[in-house]
Amino acid sequence: MTNLKIEVQTTIPFDGQKPGTSGLRKPVKQFQESNYTHNFIQSILSGGLDNPAGTTIVVGGDGRYFGKEATEIIIKICAGNKVRKLIVGQNGILSTPAVSSLIRKFHADGGIVLTASHNPGGPDADFGIKFNTSNGGPAPDAVTTAIYKYSTEIKEFRIAPDLNCDIGKIGLEEFQVEGEAFTVEVVDCVENYVNHMKEIFNFDSLRSLIKGDGGSPFSFLIDGMSGVTGPYIRRIFVDELGAPEEFIVRALPLEDFGGHHPDPNLTYAADLVKSLEEGRYSFGAAFDGDGDRNMILGKKGFFCKPLGFIGSYCCKSRLYSIFSKNGYQRICKKYANRSSG
Repeated sequence: MTNLKIEVQTTIPFDGQKPGTSGLRKPVKQFQESNYTHNFIQSILSGGLDNPAGTTIVVGGDGRYFGKEATEIIIKICAGNKVRKLIVGQNGILSTPAVSSLIRKFHADGGIVLTASHNPGGPDADFGIKFNTSNGGPAPDAVTTAIYKYSTEIKEFRIAPDLNCDIGKIGLEEFQVEGEAFTVEVVDCVENYVNHMKEIFNFDSLRSLIKGDGGSPFSFLIDGMSGVTGPYIRRIFVDELGAPEEFIVRALPLEDFGGHHPDPNLTYAADLVKSLEEGRYSFGAAFDGDGDRNMILGKKGFFCKPLGFIGSYCCKSRLYSIFSKNGYQRICKKYANRSSG
């Protein structure tokens, strides 16, 4: 095994690398500037983690343009900072909820999410990078402030420039970086998340509902908006729950989201709204680019508030395994009250 070298490369700060809870969002062309992405990743590792050596980090994004290139940069810089292990979604793809799930399952020290959420994608559009902490959630203000402070003072970044990793192939790759082990595990972007959902939802009951056991089949339309949720939608609704393929649309992630705005609202998911209003389906949903927001529609296009939807369905059904195991009636009452307030 080749013993890869670490290089310490000098750099200067860029103005405006101040992340919020939704991370740093800028035009793609800015992230493509020499050292711009390198600086911010080094700032995450040194400012957000303090000491990245020996840590485990999850990496993935919504599949937008520049995501693969950014993933390769992250791998090289993490190796240069002696991170112990990276868990990377195949082809650099992981929804934001899937990143959170992987962080918690593997007790990782954090996650780097490559997304600009519902902003348009493509070479002339936007890119983004955000950091999730060890609890799986977005970095709090104290952490983002530390990241920003480091970015204003950065003088160098550490990188293993000769390290090459095939993120298209699922499996483990092990490297030696200046005598220390560095592991990249490329994972199926969907599998862990689906297993997590099976702990929350009763898939047998959902399968019976869709099939129409004891009544009429349940018809619905799910719109992935050409974002990261496409593979999750297909695996869960078609492969696991047995729904017809025609119940899902725009389920292939595209680097430019098909030229559309991946924002699940009444304007940008107008085709979904129209299909529900025409009465062809009893339920509809659309997801944003990175899969952490959605729009839910009922019959005739009735717009559902998310908290109200969760509360009412938990109270009326046994489709949610986790709620029935953990006092779901109390939980859904809490959410229903919050929704109506």
